[in-house]
Amino acid sequence: MKAKMVVALAVVGLSLTTLADVMDRPQGIKFGSRMTLKPYLGLSYTYDSNIHSTRRRTASSIYHINPNVDLIYLGDNWSLMGGAWYKYNAYSCRPKYNNKDSYGEKLKFDWSDSKADEAGWRVLLVERWEHISQDDDMNGGRGVGRDRSELTADGTIERRLNQYWHVAVVGNYYKIDYDNNAAKYVDDYYGWRRVVLGGEAGYAPTKWTDYIVHADYQWYDQDNVKGTNLRSDSRGVTVMGGLATHATEKITYRLLGGWSRFEYANGGHDINGFTYQGSANWQATSTLNFMVLASSYYQPSEYEVGTANRVDALSAGFGKSLVRGKVNFTGDLAFRNEKREYCYVAAPSYERQYWTARIGVNYIINRFVTAFSNFEYQTCNSSGRFSAASNAKYDYDRFRFTIGLRLTY
Repeated sequence: MKAKMVVALAVVGLSLTTLADVMDRPQGIKFGSRMTLKPYLGLSYTYDSNIHSTRRRTASSIYHINPNVDLIYLGDNWSLMGGAWYKYNAYSCRPKYNNKDSYGEKLKFDWSDSKADEAGWRVLLVERWEHISQDDDMNGGRGVGRDRSELTADGTIERRLNQYWHVAVVGNYYKIDYDNNAAKYVDDYYGWRRVVLGGEAGYAPTKWTDYIVHADYQWYDQDNVKGTNLRSDSRGVTVMGGLATHATEKITYRLLGGWSRFEYANGGHDINGFTYQGSANWQATSTLNFMVLASSYYQPSEYEVGTANRVDALSAGFGKSLVRGKVNFTGDLAFRNEKREYCYVAAPSYERQYWTARIGVNYIINRFVTAFSNFEYQTCNSSGRFSAASNAKYDYDRFRFTIGLRLTY
């Protein structure tokens, strides 16, 4: 496997000569003692070196207008958080690139009838829907960089039996739908839907150790399999075990590993392998935090009809606050490997490796104005052969620089 790691480090600064009053962070608009409304308006400029993420680079300046509103309601033993946002993207590249809209909403409901680590029930429901312009984010969420809609819904019902034992029922729904307008795109991308139902049980003999067993069943339905003799539905089973607890007072982690079986096209081809999930958080100081995330899974391909891929993803990042929280730095490095496991036509296996590095800075001028800037770099490299074409058909490099203001109340 050919892998090329690109580490991009950028010193991104903002020269602000206006003396700002020392004020608290934005508090929003309060309605009584329970509800808070947090509106803001973002105004920013981005230079993108390769807006189509292809070998033939097309650079562009992009101007963004991004209004947003968040709502928080705190009950006695429950909370509701939600938000809605809109983003207008105006391009200046040649040939003329159509201006685009992005928009979305999110909801989170959390209820519990007991304190943490005490016997009782907890219900957690999370939902997010987004219509995303292909150039909003180089990481692109779970989807590939193209105009698309994504819907995610997660639910967990947990019962803590006592200080040692806990069980949970978990569910997830995910849908991605790509824009395949022939006037804008040469090749189709293939959206899919997935439903996951499962359960989890844990035993925590001490506050430092929590043994976890997790199992779930997945059902998939893929678009655009016409022209093949494959069914559109697939299914999978995953069984994992591991640890999830505190390593020290400042370090928490969750690490699970196990076996997955993916029956692509309803048994048209079976894929088996070791898969994993992991996360870790280290609150090094009151102003410095580190996080690591890792996962692997099988899914229908979004690039090629009648194809199943394995995805391995790893990311690490940090956050640092300075000047009593008025200046905040963030940075992360992410790796994603996609490997073809099955194709309905006779074709060799191939892999794609994505490396993405980002660094950003936020400066709270006062409770009404925050200045921000960030730099992103991404490279995609391929190995193996897709077809008679060159291995490098889909290789590219891309960077983006953004600077802007966020107006809050």
